[in-house]
This record gives sequence, structure tokens and C-alpha cells, in this order.
Amino acid sequence: MTRLSPQDGIAIVTGAGSGLGRALALELARQGFTVVGTGRRAAALEETRAEAPERFHPLPLDVSDPRAVAEAIAGIRARHGAIALLINNAAVYPRRDFLDESAESFMDTVAINLGGTVACTRAALEDMCETGRGRILNVATFADLNPLPASAAYAVSKGAARIFTRALIADLGDRFPDIVIGDWMPGMLKTSMGIPDGVPPEVSARWGAELALRADPALTGAVFEMDTEVLPPRGLKGKLKDLLLLRRRQPRRLT
Repeated sequence: MTRLSPQDGIAIVTGAGSGLGRALALELARQGFTVVGTGRRAAALEETRAEAPERFHPLPLDVSDPRAVAEAIAGIRARHGAIALLINNAAVYPRRDFLDESAESFMDTVAINLGGTVACTRAALEDMCETGRGRILNVATFADLNPLPASAAYAVSKGAARIFTRALIADLGDRFPDIVIGDWMPGMLKTSMGIPDGVPPEVSARWGAELALRADPALTGAVFEMDTEVLPPRGLKGKLKDLLLLRRRQPRRLT
């Protein structure tokens, strides 16, 4: 299995000041990676650094500002070297009824959840396209398929981010097959954005880090939920063919 190693370059985790982002950053640091973690709260990032002072480097950053992202990642490159892994984790979930939103507040959410993913990906690709190798993992959700009440901005922005993953593959997949791109849904987590009895972020982070470090081109376009691949739906013709050939595709697992 093709895997990323610390010798391939550094890792960037957005939204690393708390919750899943912190857990992902610490798991990657535990595996020997130099990790740069972004977030809007400098104090929260310092708390993350206190748990891995030798390998975690905090970078206060608002990912909704494309110019700031480009400048920050250029600075990361100059200080720490090439970027081999990007985990787009930063997101907000304001939980507002649409009638309590303004157009501006709605688009502020889109600017973080979608715009931040686009800006960070575009900047990280400078290194990955030069080396011809890298890994981009977008933390995703099914919220666009079954939006909950008071979640319009979140559902729209996260759904658009899933479309962005597919569009990115359409543009890059043939030219850069060793830049592996996919979506991961961590499940319902025990975090401020999750639920009280959810999966501890440290548990989910082990799955996410394992998936992020798998750099097999066969994973481009794959969608995982927690530790298991979500297989794409099969049409009637495909189902009949599978039946005739006694073929049953098994989802890949991380554990």
C-alpha cells in the first residue's frame, strides 16, 4: 500500500484549535509528521501545541480570506518545506433558522466551509503539482442530502464542498494521478458541533489520519464514513451484471 511518510513533506490541518481538528493534528504528530494547524483562535491553537510542542506549529488564520491563505501557505512553505498532506477540516455550524439569517450571515458560513476549502486546496496544490504527489482529504457530511432544521447555510456549504471534491478530481485526476483526493465523513462526534453521546474525536481521528496517509491513487474519489467506504450507487444494469457474474463489491475498511 502506498503511504505518505514524514519524509514526503509536512501536513496542514485546518481548524486545529479544538475538537476533531486538534485530534487529527495530534494523531499525525504522534506518527512523526510536522503539522501546521490553522484556526482563528490563537489561544486554542496554543493549547494544541502544548500537547505536541516539538511537531505542531500553530498558524492563526481565517481561511475565509483567500489572500491571507495564499500568503500564509507561502510562509509555511518557506519555513517548513513542501506540503504533502492537506486535511480541510475547518467549518462552522451556526444553527440558525433561515429567517434569522441575513444574506451576509449565510454567505459568511459559505465563505468558511466552502471558500476555505477552495483557498487552502489551491494554495497547497502549488507544492503537490510540482512534486506530482500529495494527499487532500476533505472532511465532509451528508448534511446536503438530509438537511436538518436551522442548518441551511451549513448544509448548502458542505454539500457544495463535496461537489468541489468531484470537480477537482475532474480537473486533476488524469494529469496528476498521484495527488489523491477524497471525502471523509467522521460520523457524529462528541464535540461542540456534534452530540453529547457522539464518537470521541480521538477515536475518529485515528480513522481520519489512517485514510489521509493512504496515498494509493485507487482512493481518489472514494468516500469514507467513519472507518468504512461508502460505495457509489449502482444502476439497474450494473446490478444485473453483478448478479450474473456473481460479483459483490466489498467496501474498503480502515481497521
